[in-house]
Amino acid sequence: MSFLISDAWAEPSAAAGQQPGMIESLIFPIGLVVILYFFMIRPQMKRQKDHKKLVESLAKGDEVQTEGGMMGKVVELGENFAKVEVSDGVVLTIRRQSIAAVMPKGTLKEL
Repeated sequence: MSFLISDAWAEPSAAAGQQPGMIESLIFPIGLVVILYFFMIRPQMKRQKDHKKLVESLAKGDEVQTEGGMMGKVVELGENFAKVEVSDGVVLTIRRQSIAAVMPKGTLKEL
């Protein structure tokens, strides 16, 4: 039956003594962490920092867009909430954190 399966022979003993060291075995995982940091963690932290700055700089009269896509004008600001007028006489109370962008002045008139 050995004509279907080839015999397995051991490698020479010189190659058996060479195992990767501690540093060589850690290069790949450390490289993955560094790549993950620069491509995922760092940009997300920057976006969070920019959004926090945007929310803190809100002022009465700003034209804003919410995360849900509604656009309106800020008529009142509280510590955690903002009142946004989305139409004549329609005022919504939303969380300040849900404001996604401050639009340029006059954007609502174009709509």
